[in-house]
Amino acid sequence: MNRLFLAILAAALLCAAPARAETPSPVESDQPEIGIVSRYLLMDHKGRAITDQDFRGSFQLIAFGYTFCPDICPTTLAEISLIMEKLGNRAEQLQPLFVTVDPERDTPEVLRRYTAYFHPRIIGLTGSPELVRRVADHFKVRYEKHWEPGAEKNQYTVDHSAGMYLLGPDGSFLGKFAYATPLQEVADRIRALMEEINLPSPVKPAPARKAH
Repeated sequence: MNRLFLAILAAALLCAAPARAETPSPVESDQPEIGIVSRYLLMDHKGRAITDQDFRGSFQLIAFGYTFCPDICPTTLAEISLIMEKLGNRAEQLQPLFVTVDPERDTPEVLRRYTAYFHPRIIGLTGSPELVRRVADHFKVRYEKHWEPGAEKNQYTVDHSAGMYLLGPDGSFLGKFAYATPLQEVADRIRALMEEINLPSPVKPAPARKAH
């Protein structure tokens, strides 16, 4: 990471308020309060600083995990891909994000290849271990490394909270979808919120006329 990005990260760490980590409720309407506006600062696969401000005007669907995850993470990203499909044209108004909780192994390039396998619109985000922890704490995501006896230092699994977090077009926290929530239910809820917020439906471009 370059010096400018490190400076931005340091400023974010100084300004971020401490948050107590706890497992979020699986029911959207019974969420612990995450905050009126969910702020974060991370880095995408191109090494660019990414914040919640970069996606204003679009809904954000955020999942936390890591690329070495054997089951929950690939299942969640596959579900996000299907949700995008179920939303049809509305998918253009939803930005899916995958935040690694294993920044030591999940480099930007590793994240790029991993997320592209599931859907081209999914953006993988990483950062320093301290910054990732701050963002996870803000969303009340818990994670912890575990080693088998005799395992090498980089041979570990990460236990982490599962589910998907939905932010509105103004960055406000709208709720959490618990792991294994039916996909049609998730897509219907997101579509209803788009209509409730009066987000205009994308208009398909008119087909080009053939030259005579």
